[in-house]
Amino acid sequence: MAVYSILRGFSSMSIVLLLLWFVLLMGYSDSSSADMGLYNSVVTSSFNYPETTLKPYEWRYIRVDVPPWFSSVSVTLESDVDLDAESTMKISKSSLPLVCLRDGSLPLPDFSNNSLKNLVLGSLSNGSIGAIQGAQDAEHCYLLQKKIALKLTNEQITPGVWYFGLFNGIGAMRTQSKMISRGNAFSFSANVTVEGCTASNLWGQYCNQTVESLSCAQSFINTSSGGGSLANLYNQTVEHLVSCRSSVEDSCRGHGEPRVYSLEVVGLAEALIIVATDVKVNGTQSSNNKDYAGGVALMCYARYGAMPLETIHDYSADIRNGSLIIRLPRAGNWYITVTPVNVTKEMGKNEAGGLQICYSLLWQVVECPVGKAGFDCAWERYTLQTVLRKNPSVPFESYYLPLSGKVSSDSANFPLEPLLSNFSVEGKSEVPWTYFVLDVPRGAAGGNMHIRLTSDRIVSYEVYARFDGLPSHDIWDYFYINKTNNSDGSMFFTLYNSSREMVDFYILFVSEGTWSFAVKHLDSVGNASDDHAMMSISLERCPKRCSPPHGSCQNFVDESGLTVYSYCSCDRTHGGADCSIEIVSPRGHFWQSVSLVASNAAAILPAYWALRQKAFAEWVIFTSSGVSSALYHACDVGTWCALTFRVLQFMDFWLSFMAVVSTFVYLATIDEASKRTLLAVVAILTALMAISGATRSANIVLVIVIGATGLLIGWLIEISTKYRPFSFPPVFCLNVLQRRQTFRDSLLNAIKSFLKRFRWGFMLAGFVALTMAAVSWHLETSESYWIWHSLWHVSIYTSSFLFLCSKATHVNAEDQRPEAASYELTRQDSIPRV
Repeated sequence: MAVYSILRGFSSMSIVLLLLWFVLLMGYSDSSSADMGLYNSVVTSSFNYPETTLKPYEWRYIRVDVPPWFSSVSVTLESDVDLDAESTMKISKSSLPLVCLRDGSLPLPDFSNNSLKNLVLGSLSNGSIGAIQGAQDAEHCYLLQKKIALKLTNEQITPGVWYFGLFNGIGAMRTQSKMISRGNAFSFSANVTVEGCTASNLWGQYCNQTVESLSCAQSFINTSSGGGSLANLYNQTVEHLVSCRSSVEDSCRGHGEPRVYSLEVVGLAEALIIVATDVKVNGTQSSNNKDYAGGVALMCYARYGAMPLETIHDYSADIRNGSLIIRLPRAGNWYITVTPVNVTKEMGKNEAGGLQICYSLLWQVVECPVGKAGFDCAWERYTLQTVLRKNPSVPFESYYLPLSGKVSSDSANFPLEPLLSNFSVEGKSEVPWTYFVLDVPRGAAGGNMHIRLTSDRIVSYEVYARFDGLPSHDIWDYFYINKTNNSDGSMFFTLYNSSREMVDFYILFVSEGTWSFAVKHLDSVGNASDDHAMMSISLERCPKRCSPPHGSCQNFVDESGLTVYSYCSCDRTHGGADCSIEIVSPRGHFWQSVSLVASNAAAILPAYWALRQKAFAEWVIFTSSGVSSALYHACDVGTWCALTFRVLQFMDFWLSFMAVVSTFVYLATIDEASKRTLLAVVAILTALMAISGATRSANIVLVIVIGATGLLIGWLIEISTKYRPFSFPPVFCLNVLQRRQTFRDSLLNAIKSFLKRFRWGFMLAGFVALTMAAVSWHLETSESYWIWHSLWHVSIYTSSFLFLCSKATHVNAEDQRPEAASYELTRQDSIPRV
């Protein structure tokens, strides 16, 4: 019985444990399913950028393609930058390492002094970045940190092409050609992962929100017959409009429960109109169908390319009591959130608990017929055709001409008068607008749009530009009214040579896609025929062609290899994005050239002393070093180039290395055969250093190490040949005292010989001059290079001269007679004298 009780108890316990295990397993399965439901996203693309080093004033771009169905973009940047708040305050803004991001095109934080002055920096993190708005027209720049882990969701950024730019210093000197590149370099690596939702109707960071897609079919409406109720809301009076119209019936939501819709605007539309109808209460508590919705508001939030929220949206309106009208909406995806509010206030907290607000949603995308645009579709709109320039070395460079039989042109300029709109109502002339639409091809985001308008009299036009939408007098990305009223404050807009008869400006680093330009004609229509205006719109790789002859346009590919961008490489005296900023004046350039070239005359000092001592090898090296350095710097500052720059640079650094090492070898008293062997080996080593990386700062240490090694080898050769008495005699002496005395005498003789080998006053002065040379090298910057490098020339050649002078005539310590003393032997005459 006891055994049976035990078995029965064990069986009951097993059943309980099995049931508990089953319950836990079901709970884990439910939680796992719930977790899987929260994360309906997959990785659509992932890029890893290897470690890259940026020297001072260098930069790199990274392109990230964000698809429309994305959920988040994860960016991880790792660098060896180690800056704290205190060290940041001590460094000028132009020298700080930065990371900038921009929507649609490449960031350019330092085109003008205003953009550099107004640049506000902060730390980059998920908490600091918030929602990025207006990223096409503005910079978002942050201090580069040791590690940046960033996750941008579809509630923060819009789909499209995003660019990250990493800059090791900004300002006008970034594009200036420099004789040296002094400063701190840093390396970085990056990883970019883009996640997308598994279905097109899912949205949100975790793809856990449902979005209803709105689609509509094109149809013609006649507003004069009352068939376009929504169009009448926009005061359209023209008879025919190409539009689309749809409706969603019986959308029911409770208080504060949003419903999200998405709508794609395909073309350049005039308006997007949204209105709610048949708003009513649908719930169990309204038995008599009493309408309690009189005071309920239906808040509609619209946002381009991203999820609209109550705190983050582009447009909002109460569509219960009116309509939401978006004038000139951008082409692309629009997201609309409709949320019932004030339900609790109208019905009370208890009554509103189970009620829902039902409504029907009407919307319409209003478009003008082909070739028309503007208010009431009254203005002319022309599509511009791309004409590629025949220059294979410059990609994506083109100009645009209208596809119209009204004008014909064989150049980039086309007449404006035949294309201008002409509109009047009831005898009252209105200010006409004329629109031009063009396309910037994919991969050409590194180009610059050049707009030029000339007239034979005062220019009476205003120009407005907008990306992915039609511009107007209050909706634009860039505009020009006159020289004082324009977008010159924008960091991507620059004005050139504009006068009363000419308008000339650039839009820098334009986004790839559709651009619209609107020309507003201020004069009356009757005077248009008297104005002979010419217009040109072109896509150029570099603004102002880099202001020749101050710079040249260079092409480069971003880190992803998907975009070709261009930049100006300026000469020694100019800088800026277009090489128009004069960094060094002509007078300053003259004195810099004289200083850098004339300071090499200090090489005469060591060359003269070597020639006086009949050290012909050293004389040739010092003379050649001074001459090659003068020729190199004359070419480097742009004065005169005797040979190619690469050849002159190699000769300058190689012979400078040889001059330093030969000074060390000269201090060792060895025979000519040994000296020639050492110099031959040194010539090979220094030539390899000069050809592989001449401007590396580490070369200074390597040259000193090679020279010191050569001097040590020379001393060892000298000791092995001249101080053989240091060795013990063949017969081993057993007297310890005698051996100690012999060693002591030999050591004292070696010390006396070493002390009498040099003139120590010259040696000390040589080290002082060498210290001055090291200080000059350390203080060299891009701005003060010319003066400190000139002092480097003088001090390094002077130190070589003093070291050469410090070598004295070697004297034997034992008999105090010069080694070179001659002894006269007398011959004994063995023949007997008579």
